[in-house]
Amino acid sequence: MPKTTTPAQYILILIDMVEGQGIAREPLLAGTSLATAGLGGIGARVSEEDFARLVSNAFELTGDAALGLHLGLRCNLSAHAVLGQAFMTCRDLSQVMELFLRYYHLLSPALYLEFETRAGRCYLTTVSTPQQNSLTFAYELMYASILNTLRGLLNLPQLELRVEVPYPEPAHAGEYYAVFGEDVHFNAARGRISFESALLDTQLPSSNPALRALYEEECARLLADLEEEESVAEQTLRLLRKLEGQYPQMPQIAHMLNFSPRTFRRRLEQEGLSYQTLLDKVRAEHATRHLQNSRLPLSTIAYLVGFNDASNFRRAYQKWTGRSPREVRGGH
Repeated sequence: MPKTTTPAQYILILIDMVEGQGIAREPLLAGTSLATAGLGGIGARVSEEDFARLVSNAFELTGDAALGLHLGLRCNLSAHAVLGQAFMTCRDLSQVMELFLRYYHLLSPALYLEFETRAGRCYLTTVSTPQQNSLTFAYELMYASILNTLRGLLNLPQLELRVEVPYPEPAHAGEYYAVFGEDVHFNAARGRISFESALLDTQLPSSNPALRALYEEECARLLADLEEEESVAEQTLRLLRKLEGQYPQMPQIAHMLNFSPRTFRRRLEQEGLSYQTLLDKVRAEHATRHLQNSRLPLSTIAYLVGFNDASNFRRAYQKWTGRSPREVRGGH
């Protein structure tokens, strides 16, 4: 599974954007490894912890509530490095989407997406987002970056997207409409963007099959470099987070991770854990996110995390977290 790191290009764009407002670099880097190492020692990727601290510092220093949107609009094809170069060599947008779905973990290892086409529209649904930054920042950055990348690829500077996000309308909602167009919806059950499927047939002027093969080979190599040996528990947690709302039974998860149920259970026992413990942990994470970032009724949240009855969900959530759903929602 990929390590949770962020491409250095995004970090450098954020720093440049903040410094462009006349803010000194030192307070922006405060509390990160870059504060002592400096940008001269920055590698190809930066830890999620450093990125989260940089974002927190940037929010405080700029007071820009729409920081995620503004950063996303600065992320063009070149910001995505080799994957952005690979996009430009594709035949059409359909091929771009295939490449993106195969290698988007190069851009955000902790992100999980689903893509489908139906009734004349393409839907890109966010199954799980990185946990280090706020939910609003994560969605703003991701969706604005996707929009800006599509505009550049298709040479459609006025392209708009339908956007749905799983949190209440923020005070800066007007900027969403300015960026994406009027088709923006808050308090959705899942975050997703969509566009007309006819765009998939759009031919790209810089198509180059031979060059694309070389770039894709490099993408595969870079993705392999991100992979690391993980415990069975961590592999299970990552998979469950990806499968939000589905929560398979233990034998299914074992099969998906290429274990027999017996071996899977034994490996978890060796790590001092059980499948039910991991499942409850992930369901608690998902429920907490819904409680803190949406106005969905408790019965709906209960259903989304696998309960048919809200009272059973309340008892389970109290057991998982030591807090009631009402306390978590009210405290937030």
